[in-house]
Amino acid sequence: MNYICYSFNVSPVQPGSEILMAIIADVGFESFDQTENGFNAYIVEDLAQNVDLSDLNFEDFTFTYSFKKIETTNWNAEWEKNFEPVVIEPLLCIRAPFHPKNLHVKHEIVIMPKMSFGTGHHQTTRQVCAQMFKTDFKNKRVLDMGCGTGILAILATILEAKNIVAIDIDEWSVENAIENCRDNNAYNITIKKGDVESLENEAPFDIILANINKNILKSQIPVYANKIAKGGQLFLSGFFTTDVAELTSLAETVGFKYLYTSNEDEWAVLIMERV
Repeated sequence: MNYICYSFNVSPVQPGSEILMAIIADVGFESFDQTENGFNAYIVEDLAQNVDLSDLNFEDFTFTYSFKKIETTNWNAEWEKNFEPVVIEPLLCIRAPFHPKNLHVKHEIVIMPKMSFGTGHHQTTRQVCAQMFKTDFKNKRVLDMGCGTGILAILATILEAKNIVAIDIDEWSVENAIENCRDNNAYNITIKKGDVESLENEAPFDIILANINKNILKSQIPVYANKIAKGGQLFLSGFFTTDVAELTSLAETVGFKYLYTSNEDEWAVLIMERV
């Protein structure tokens, strides 16, 4: 599977980049990484044929872009060239195997992606990780929906979750998550390729982690309500603070109550509880 990388130059960079990322996430872009002048966005080559950005015009910022194909076999080289460790002090460092061990944090996760995404660099991933440290995972049954590289599932293992299911629709993500779980000695994680329908025969979970995007979350929240135990916590992320009210209202209609939110650069994490 090949990906297309769109490189966006945005002026001013903020909040223009955040707004533009939120909009193009709805047309199939899977992941973003910020640059000095904007950001890069990645989309499967087949989906890129349907991308039309010509009608996007904004009063508060301007943007230009270029794009190039990233061959699957070249991804590790691109990754090694661009990736810097992510540190959530003093708790966690997310790094690649070619980085030195961080001696100043309590835990480390070592990630080497193929063509899957979820490196800890995005504000949503960092925030979910930070919030997970504030939650009791010990002996809990956990779902990581849209697991990407497996970071959240691996962190759940570190936090002593008993049983973890990680699901992603992308084959590369599944293969990569399997390798990353093995390399981080996270052997209590079951990794599946599929979508929300894969939950049909699953027993209820105590905690569900879903760092995806707003539209997918809106369609899946009712399913989560049926697959989480009473008193269980639902972590939602991959959307903006301006979307919190809409997602909260939807979740409340299917049996969740609001607990709290966090935000970073307009990206939000929403935590709900099943009542």
